[in-house]
Order: sequence, then C-alpha cells, then structure tokens
Amino acid sequence: MSRPELLSPAGSPEALRAAVQNGADAVYLGWGDFNARRSAKNFSDEEFADALRYCHVRGVRVFLTLNTLLTDRELPRAVEIAAQACRLGVDAVLVQDWGLFDLLRQSLPDLPLHASTQMSVFTSGGANEVAADGCQRVVIARECSAEDTKEICANCPAEVEVFVHGALCMCYSGQCAMSALIGGRSGNRGRCAQPCRMPYGVNEPAGKKYPLSLKDSCLAGELRAMEDMGVACLKLEGRMKRPEYVAVITRIYARLLKEGRGPTSAEEADLAQAFSRSGFTDWYWQGKHGPEMFGTRPENTPEPKALFDEARAAYEKGDLRTVPVRFDCEIRAGTPCLLTVSDADGHTVTVTGAVPEAARNRAITASEIEERLKKTGGTAFRCEKAAVRVDEGLALAASAVNALRRDGLSALEDARTAPPERRELPLPELPDIDCTADVPRFTVSVTNAAQLTGGLLDLRPARAYVPLELMADFPALPIGDTEWCAVLPRVWRDRDEPRLRAMLERVGAMGVRAVAVGNIGHLSLVPESWTACGDFGLNVFNGRSLDYLRKKGLSSACLSFELRFAQMRDMPKMLPAEAIVYGRLPLMVTENCLIQNSVGCRCDRPNFLNDRTGASFPLLPVFGHRTEVQNSKPLWLADRADYKRLGLAYARLRFTTETPEECVRVYRGYLEGRGPDGEFTRGLYERGVE
Repeated sequence: MSRPELLSPAGSPEALRAAVQNGADAVYLGWGDFNARRSAKNFSDEEFADALRYCHVRGVRVFLTLNTLLTDRELPRAVEIAAQACRLGVDAVLVQDWGLFDLLRQSLPDLPLHASTQMSVFTSGGANEVAADGCQRVVIARECSAEDTKEICANCPAEVEVFVHGALCMCYSGQCAMSALIGGRSGNRGRCAQPCRMPYGVNEPAGKKYPLSLKDSCLAGELRAMEDMGVACLKLEGRMKRPEYVAVITRIYARLLKEGRGPTSAEEADLAQAFSRSGFTDWYWQGKHGPEMFGTRPENTPEPKALFDEARAAYEKGDLRTVPVRFDCEIRAGTPCLLTVSDADGHTVTVTGAVPEAARNRAITASEIEERLKKTGGTAFRCEKAAVRVDEGLALAASAVNALRRDGLSALEDARTAPPERRELPLPELPDIDCTADVPRFTVSVTNAAQLTGGLLDLRPARAYVPLELMADFPALPIGDTEWCAVLPRVWRDRDEPRLRAMLERVGAMGVRAVAVGNIGHLSLVPESWTACGDFGLNVFNGRSLDYLRKKGLSSACLSFELRFAQMRDMPKMLPAEAIVYGRLPLMVTENCLIQNSVGCRCDRPNFLNDRTGASFPLLPVFGHRTEVQNSKPLWLADRADYKRLGLAYARLRFTTETPEECVRVYRGYLEGRGPDGEFTRGLYERGVE
C-alpha cells in the first residue's frame, strides 16, 4: 500500500515555494477568475508557468482549481484556461460545475479531473457516479467520519482525497447560500464573506456567541488509519493563509507521514501556534457532534514571530527540497566530453562539451572531475553518485567542466518539466433540444403534512414535493392531477441507504413514481423506471449542466437561485427547467444540529438564528438530525411577470414555516399576481452575485 500524497495550499508564489521546500507531494492553486478562493493572491500567467516548472523539476504535482459555478458566458473562458493549463502540463484540474466537468472530459480527455468538495460528495454512490464519468479523484466532504471514509474508499474505484487540517465550514461545501443571499458574495463563486464567523443567537438576540464558527480540523493523529483504509491524498487547507503557515503545517505533516507516527506535543503546539480557533477538533472524523467543536480566534492574536521567522528563513534558502541525480562522464582524447545525467524517475539526458587538450603540465584526474560535477549548489539537484572515465594525459579547463554540468542539469530539468502529450478536441455542440416553455406551471414543496390539508391540493399544482421520510408515513396519497415527488434528503450516508430504499418502496406502493434528486449520489437510489427530477442542491448554473443531467437520465432540473433572470432566460433549456419563485430560500444545511447545540433538543417548536441586525432565520430540522437554515424573509415574485418569461417549465412555491392557510393564500396570490404582504425579498434574481 502506497503512502498517501500530501497536498498543500498555494495561495501565492511564495506559499508555493514554502509548501514545496517543506515536503509537499503536490500543491493546489488558483489561476484566472474561476476558483473557490478568488480573494487569495493567486497566480498571474507568468507566475503559473513558472510554478509548474518549479514544482515539476522537484517532483511535485500541481493541481489547478477551477471549482466554481459558471454561467453560460463564462464556460468558454474556463475551458480555455483548462486547455492552456493542460498544454503547460498541469497534473489535474478540480471542478465543481457539472457543465464544465462535462466539457472538459470531452474536449480534454487526457486531462485528469478531480471532483471538488464543492460537488458535495459524501457517499459511495456519489463517488462512483463521478468516477464512472471520468473523475480520477474525489474530494469528499469534510463532515465524513472515519467510518464514512472507509466505506467510500472500499467501494469507489477513484482516488479519495480527505481534508486533514484547516478551516471547517458550518455548511456542507457547495450547499451554502448564506454569503450570497445576505451579502451578495457567493461561496459557490469563490467570494464567500464568511458569515459563519459572525456572532449570532439561537432563540435569543445575537450577543457574543458564535454558534456557526467551528474550530479548525486537525487529524494529524489519524494519518496511519487513513493510509490503512486506502485514502490516496491528505489535503491541507489554507490558500488564504500566510506562506509561513503553509511551511509549518506542511513540514509537520510531511514528517509524520514519512515516519509513520502521530504528532509530538511540541508539533501539536507548533500547529496551534501557526493558526487555530481556540484549539482544534477531530470530532467529525470521530463521528461526533456538539458545541465542543466550536471556537473563534480572538482579535489581535499575535503571530508566532519566532516560529514563522524560522520557517521563512528555511524555505527562502531554497535547498530543503533537492532531486538526487547521477552523473556518468567520459573524457576521451580527440572527442567532445560526454555527460549523462539521470534521476530516479527514469529521466536520462546526455550532453556534449569541449574537446580536451593534451596536458602540458599536470593531467586532470577522474576525482577532480567528480568533485566539480558534485557542485550543484543553487540548483534543484544534488549529486548522489558520479562515475568519471578519463584518458591519461588530458587537460580540461574548470570552466568547461562547469559548463558541461550546467548543460546536463538544464537538459534534465527540461526533461522533468516537459508537458505530456494530451489530446485537445473541439468543443462538442449542444444537441438540438429545446425544452423552453411558454408559461411555467406551479409546483409546491412542503416541510410538514399539515401544509397539504388546507386546500393546497385543490389548487391543482403540477407537482408536489414532499420529503421522503414524511411521505413514507402517509397512510395513502390523495388522488388527483398532481404528480407526487419524493424528496430524498440532501445529506445522508451509506449506512442510511437501506432505510431510504425501504421508504422508496413504501411510497412506490402508494403510486409515487417521481423522486427529487438534489445530489449526484441520489442517482444510485432512484428506482428503475421512476422519474428523476433535479433539485436545487445540484447547483445548475448553465445549459451545459442541464445537458449533463439530461444524459444522466433526469427529466427536469431546478436552476440555482443565485442566477439572475437574464441568465435563466438565456440559458439553453436542455431539460424542462424549474425555479423557486416563492419561499424562504435555504441558506445552509449543517451536520451539527444548531438547535441541540444551543438550547437542547427542541426541534418540535419554532427555532431561530438571530443576527446582529435583528434578522431572524428559521431553523428547520432535516434528515439525520441535521439543520437547514432558512432565509429571514420569503422570496416574493407574484407581482413580477418577469419569471413567467424565462422559458421555465415549472415555478416552485417553497413552503417551510407557513401554516396551511398561508400556503393557500400565497398560492392564490401567485395565481392572481398580487403584491406581497409584509417583509419580503426579490432574492438574487435581479441583483445577482459576485
């Protein structure tokens, strides 16, 4: 079993050097406008090319992050960035957007693709779906436990990558809309404003509590267990952090991997000094949750000057990471000198130099040539062994030997950094499919059974979305024109799947034949011959994503509510498209139950998260004792005809906290085009997001 790869963050060229010099096997970085850390310094065109050469000559792989959602207009540029990186020899590209994923696997079939954690993969089924579609590696959710990870490793043919150190988001990656809806800066677009780190109150005014601010993760003591279960890559978070931080954590984790042990108390102290929020947590890995996982970093926390100064002084020297090479030199009378340089990776180059002259005084010796060849200082190489054969009675200037060594190492560097040959195919045309509708039909989604009892179904919605676990408890379903669609939980685990299949069988016996798919891992759960309807959790942002989901067998798809009206209107409708036009939009889905963490198990009554402005965000319990945070104001578009002119097939009314009577009143308001009552929001459909 091979040792896992150590993957370090490189938010800047200096951070990249810090990572490489301290033992990283690979680095991940951003180049261009489409990566999940757009506020990091990232790399210019010249810096990116230099970074590839710097890393590859030292045997370090480079992964490019193109892991944001992309509009139809942005996709061509993103593909071109990937193509340029491919030509330069990047080792893999991380992606989130389904449309970009589909385009890259068709146009750059030899370029390795990694499924970003933004794809929200946390089950074997999800990992297998993206692996079957061409992903070489899957970055699983930070919330996965050791049990979850072991199960995915055992069942997925792709490599599995795990975050082992650094910041934890409160929401599942790829499912957070809090920054976008509150501040207009989308985490799915690389602009997260980190609302998790702000103070809130649960069922009380916001004070000095931070119920969304998780401690940083530290799994330094679990590396051997991960290696045993087959984890391929250990990822360190921190593209927004200082190079010195990158140096410290990379050095410690590289040492632990090499020596096959856990951290000493001194190493634990260095990790905490480098950065922590009131200490670390490993509870997700242990399968535990609770308020002990939360912490903040006090303002004006002093930097560990001595630790960082030492780290910077070491990596700035640039000689912590060198490649062993072997020299084989022949110096023969009457012919140019020959030098063959080889490395352990199978690269061998041969260069020629000056023709030696007959010695007038003292002849050169093999040992003298050997000593000169070994002087590789200032390069990425060190001489491991030198073999020299010299004819007797010859003279060769020291400068000629030095030039021979420089030419040999330069040629070896070129060989080590040469981009692999990869195919580059034309972008595929979208098929001639147009599912544009003249006027959308209303659908409804509910969170409790009572919402269906006040006359809502009498208004004959085209489709009713009901949580699977709720629907499975119904004695029967009303007969009518409405299509019943069972909503699979957005978050679950492999161990939940027998129960979910049993519930699907139960509702199937009632006549249900449609299921809402909000995660790529849902596809393996959909019964044969059932209709799969794409839900908002899939983050559909462009027509290419619709085409990808069409090829996966979906019959319709809900578009991302981070899109503007114009973007929805202009999107090629490769599937019947749906948009949420009413309701409290979901801001977060959390592994930690916010209610239980703060006020005990009180999920049977209304609960709220309150911010410093006085806004109250309803907290709804969801499958697996998790929490879904709802927006403080409902979306209202009934009086706006715009949404009817977008080509949508369906317009969803999303009911969460409404009473049965309110559900009916809202529906009638949309049928009549009425204005809103009370506070409301237009969402992001007009203002959009960064």
